[in-house]
Amino acid sequence: MTTPTNATLPTVNARIHPRGGLDILSRAEVAKLADATAGGMHDLLRRCALAVLTSGSQSDDPRAAQELYPDFDIQVHQLDRGVRIDLRNAPAMAFVDGEIIRGVAELLAATVRDLAYRAIELGEEGGRDLDTSEGITDAVFGLLRNARVLHPSDPNLVVCWGGHSINRDEYMYTKEVGYQLGLRELDICTGCGPGAMKGPMKGATIAHAKQRRRRGRYIGVTEPGIIAAESPNPIVNHLVIMPDIEKRLEAFVRIGHGIVVFPGGVGTAEEILYLLGILLREENADVPFPLILTGPTASAPYFEQIDRFIRLTLGDAATERYQIITGDPAAVAKRMAAGVRKVRDHRLAQRDSFFFNWSINIPLEFQQPFVPSHEAMAALDLHHGRKPHELAADLRRAFSGIVAGNVKEDGMRRIEAHGPFLIHGDTDMMQSLDALLRAFVEQRRMKIAGEYRPCYRVVA
Repeated sequence: MTTPTNATLPTVNARIHPRGGLDILSRAEVAKLADATAGGMHDLLRRCALAVLTSGSQSDDPRAAQELYPDFDIQVHQLDRGVRIDLRNAPAMAFVDGEIIRGVAELLAATVRDLAYRAIELGEEGGRDLDTSEGITDAVFGLLRNARVLHPSDPNLVVCWGGHSINRDEYMYTKEVGYQLGLRELDICTGCGPGAMKGPMKGATIAHAKQRRRRGRYIGVTEPGIIAAESPNPIVNHLVIMPDIEKRLEAFVRIGHGIVVFPGGVGTAEEILYLLGILLREENADVPFPLILTGPTASAPYFEQIDRFIRLTLGDAATERYQIITGDPAAVAKRMAAGVRKVRDHRLAQRDSFFFNWSINIPLEFQQPFVPSHEAMAALDLHHGRKPHELAADLRRAFSGIVAGNVKEDGMRRIEAHGPFLIHGDTDMMQSLDALLRAFVEQRRMKIAGEYRPCYRVVA
C-alpha cells in the first residue's frame, strides 16, 4: 500500500516484499542483511536505491537526486519469510497508480542484494581473501553468482562500452548495432546507464522480439560511485553492483564473450586501456577475445585519435588486438558473432566454462582498487620504456581518476577542496593525452549538460 506525502516533488511511501533471491534466505542471513543495511552502509544503500528509483534520469551529477529528494529513506526489515523494504518519500516517478513499477522493484531488490552480499561476504568477518589475484577473482565470481547472471549456456554475451554523453547520431548507431547483435541472438551487457549503454539494449530488445527470443539478457554492471551519477536505464533486467571499478571491469571481462566499444569519454578510454593491458600480457596472447571499436561514419576521427594515442603509448602490437569498423552495424555484428564462435571453440579446447572466463590472466595490479587522491594521481608513472601492460595499468588509473573527478561524489569533493589533479609524464605522451582530453571536452563527452570545468591539469 502506498501513501502520497507532501514534498517539493511528488513522493510516495511504500512497503515492498522483494522476490528473486531475497525471498529464500535463512533467518540468520536475513538478520545479517538487516544489520548490514542498518549500519555503516545505510547511506550507501540510500544513494544507490535513489539512483534506481530515478531510473532513466538524464542527469550525471551524483548529488542532483539527493538534492531533489532530501527526505528519501530506505529501511530493510527482517521477516521470517525474507525481507521487507520500506521506502519513505520515494520519487513518485517510480510508481504507477500507487504501485511500484515491476522493473524498478527488481532493480531495487538487486541493489539490496548486492550491497548486503558485499557487507556480509566481503567484510572483515566474511573470510574472503582480497589480497591475492586468485582471491579477488573468486570474490568477483561469488558476486556474479549471487546476482544470478552466470548461466551455463552457449557463449552469446556481448559487452558494449561507450559514453553516457553522446550525440543523437551516435546513439541511434548504438541502437542499430544492438539490433543487429540481437538478430544474431546475442545478449547485451553494458554499464547500465544512458547513451551508449542504453542504445544497444534497446535495439536488441526489438531484434529479440522478432526472433521470438523471450529471455533476452540485458545485464547492467555498475559500482556505487557510478550508479549515483548514471542511473540504470529502463531496459536493464539484471543489475549487478560491484564493490569498486576494478571488480566491475573484471566482471565485464570474465562474463563477456566479446566487447564492442562505441564513442565515449574518459570512462570509455579507461575501459579500453584496461582490456588492452590484459590482452597484451604474454599469458593471454593466445586467448581469443573479439574487440571492435565502432561508431557512425562521422565518428571516424574519434577512433583515429584513440588509435594514435594507443600506438604512441602501448605500441603497434596493441592495435592488433582490436578492429575499427565505422558506419556498418551489420558488419560489426557479423564480426562479433564470428569472434564469439572462436571463443566457444577455445573454451571447449581448454575445458574452460562458457559463463566465466577463468583462463584469462588478470594480474593483481589491474585488480587492486585505485583511490584517486591528488598524491596518487601525481605519482603515476607515465613514461616510455615500461612494459606495455604496466604502462596501460597506470594510464587506466589516470583516466579512472578523471572519471572520479567528473562524476563520483568523493572525487568531486577532492577537486573542490584541493583543485584539479596534476598528471605528469613524458612530453609527447602528455601532449597526446592533453589533445585527447581536449577533444572529449569539445565534443561534450565529459558531461551530459552544463559547462565542463576540467578536474585535471596535464603537465609535460
